[in-house]
Amino acid sequence: MLDGRKLAVLRAIVEDYVSTNEPVGSKALADRHTLGVSPATIRNDMVALEEEGYITQPHTSAGRVPTDKGYRLFVDRLSTVKPLSSAERRAIETFLGGAVDLDEIVARTVRLLAQLTRQVAIVQYPSLIRSSVQHVELVPLGNRRVMMVLITNTGRVEQRVIDGLGDVTEDSVDNLRQMLNRALGGKWLTDVPTAVEDLPAQVPAGDRRMAVSVLSVLLESLVERHEEKIVLGGTANLAAVDFSASLRDVLEALEENVVLIRLLGEVGDPSMLTVRIGAENSHEGLRSTSIVSAGYGFGDQSLAKLGVVGPTRMDYPGTMGAVRAVARYVGTILAGQ
Repeated sequence: MLDGRKLAVLRAIVEDYVSTNEPVGSKALADRHTLGVSPATIRNDMVALEEEGYITQPHTSAGRVPTDKGYRLFVDRLSTVKPLSSAERRAIETFLGGAVDLDEIVARTVRLLAQLTRQVAIVQYPSLIRSSVQHVELVPLGNRRVMMVLITNTGRVEQRVIDGLGDVTEDSVDNLRQMLNRALGGKWLTDVPTAVEDLPAQVPAGDRRMAVSVLSVLLESLVERHEEKIVLGGTANLAAVDFSASLRDVLEALEENVVLIRLLGEVGDPSMLTVRIGAENSHEGLRSTSIVSAGYGFGDQSLAKLGVVGPTRMDYPGTMGAVRAVARYVGTILAGQ
């Protein structure tokens, strides 16, 4: 176990290296930080930290840089999540609060995270599995077509046009709309198939063809894997970073949705913040990156995850604070829709 002084030296090395991108020497640490000891003592502490694998010497200079192990200790024991300023909080609330639907919420969230952190932002769409029916709307489109709109409690809107229904009247559509909303209002989407199982038998014979077609399309929309839909933003931020691996490897990894979903991790407690550093990432192309992610939702229900990908040399306190704050705002907005 490292004593308090060595931990303070490690914290100072991480902070200086993140801000300067230059190997950190003992004299610079003594000049920039109030460590209460001489440069010689700091040098001895740096030797001990290097022997323990927390820092390393990239070349023959006297400076040292943190290792993945050093960043991990910094995140776990030394860093504190940096709170956002009141101006930043107001800006987030105003920017996200102006979104009119889920697609715009996700698009704005990606842009906001990328701007706040100067990293690559990733937002996972809410899974329909964790949603319930808020409303089903049916709109006649002429004699033989109907548009079905499924609205969930998470703000998701599924819209389909159904053709070849035979004669469609406004009364028959209105009747089916009322029956659907009585049967499905507030139901979890996983319970919808059971809830509509007997519905066709309750519809007048002349409207049964339309009812069966509408229900068929409704059930098809529920089995699609919407949790695999990922939105990415801010990849241009990677251009300013020197990765130990090639930038091409990082970009190729970020192009694969399945990789991004694994990066964000399993959806769990919406209040939990996860940080994976360097070699903790299973994908070879991302071993020079760190991922900060959090779940978003409302109450104790997590709907999906969001986060950022950047170099291991990142501002962890600031990035963690931004990811956590944005996740909370997104959850609040969805809860109010």
